[in-house]
Amino acid sequence: MKDYRGFLSEVLVSEESLQQRVAELGAEITRDYQGKELLLICILRGGVMFLTDLMRHIDVPHAIEFMAVSSYGSGARESTGRARITLDLNTNIQDRHVLLVEDIIDSGRTLASVLELLSTRKPASLKVCTLLDKADRREVEVDIQYSGFVIPNKFVFGYGLDLDEYYRNLNFIGVVDLEKYETSSDGEDDDLK
Repeated sequence: MKDYRGFLSEVLVSEESLQQRVAELGAEITRDYQGKELLLICILRGGVMFLTDLMRHIDVPHAIEFMAVSSYGSGARESTGRARITLDLNTNIQDRHVLLVEDIIDSGRTLASVLELLSTRKPASLKVCTLLDKADRREVEVDIQYSGFVIPNKFVFGYGLDLDEYYRNLNFIGVVDLEKYETSSDGEDDDLK
């Protein structure tokens, strides 16, 4: 695996900013769901780090569930827009207050498909919390109640978001210099391996 510093063009969101904003989101969610039991549904795999930090700041009773949705082909850098459920819920969400936890929303197509599917299961409420919002890439309007950061249309990784399945463990959100990354992937720069 290559050292990410060889193709990191910038740190877009620092660890300190991430943790501060996640705490603020947790406080907002706690306020809005007072007196209710909440079900957090995390979209795998990118949302896991965000979910685990977020749930530590939510001070109302809540359970967690997971879904896996694929809209990227192998090695793809952009979503195909066609959502395919690869892991569905094990929990009945009828009459429950559901908060969908996402790592990033760009075109909105995948999220719109997931929301449409979940709404057919008749939850008491269905809202969305995303860490990152690439609003400039939106093709389908989706209602986002909780948003961590609106970011520019750049290829990002870290804090749960992968780059070819790696680097999810980083404690910040970084921007990839794709030219340097592709060069290092071709084996032309051994310093990056």
